[in-house]
Amino acid sequence: MLAIRRAEDRGHANFGWLDSHHSFSFGQYHDPAHMGFGPLRVINEDRVAPGGGFATHGHANMEIISYVLSGGLAHKDSLGTGATILPGEVQRMSAGTGIRHSEFNASDTDAVHFLQIWLLPDAANVKPGYEQKAFGEARNGTLKLVASKSGRDGSLSLHQDADLYASVLRDGEAVRHGFRDGRSGWLQVAKGSVRANGSVLKAGDGAAISQVRQIDILALGDAEVLLFDLVA
Repeated sequence: MLAIRRAEDRGHANFGWLDSHHSFSFGQYHDPAHMGFGPLRVINEDRVAPGGGFATHGHANMEIISYVLSGGLAHKDSLGTGATILPGEVQRMSAGTGIRHSEFNASDTDAVHFLQIWLLPDAANVKPGYEQKAFGEARNGTLKLVASKSGRDGSLSLHQDADLYASVLRDGEAVRHGFRDGRSGWLQVAKGSVRANGSVLKAGDGAAISQVRQIDILALGDAEVLLFDLVA
């Protein structure tokens, strides 16, 4: 079945420099019915104004993925990493025993729009780490694996039994994913709208996928989606 989480039902915080929508409980937004899904703990859709950003702060024991939709996100951390994440690139930061970092809009004129995703790790207190890769056109018309437990097929590596796929679809294009026994999924629509197993989802909508052997995703106009294949 698909349990749809509509964009307009998400938590919302607007601080002027940051406009953020929360698929799951986060910060001052608390909803006992939406605390996460399996190891997936956070999906925040963030828009940061020009010149704005998150000052240096700490994390521990979390797998953090940043997926930029437009603009650029400048990252610095206590590992000595400094990079700008652009559309088509995916960043993974393993907080592990502890890491401090900052994230700022890389532009003084244009907003940055991105998804920040947190996954609970399958082991505590791992060595902190950072990884960033460009996937770009490899996502076009297909479900491209961008993160996985083993880092297989050139994907980012995670400390969790989770596969993350990204897809950029033109109007009428379709993709299909099968789930093995004991697996569940989460579909997040980043742009446009799609039909997933008969249900229409628009930008910002998500869907928890359980007791389903496969999901068929059809683009209703140009669309961009993320699909998580998770240990149940």
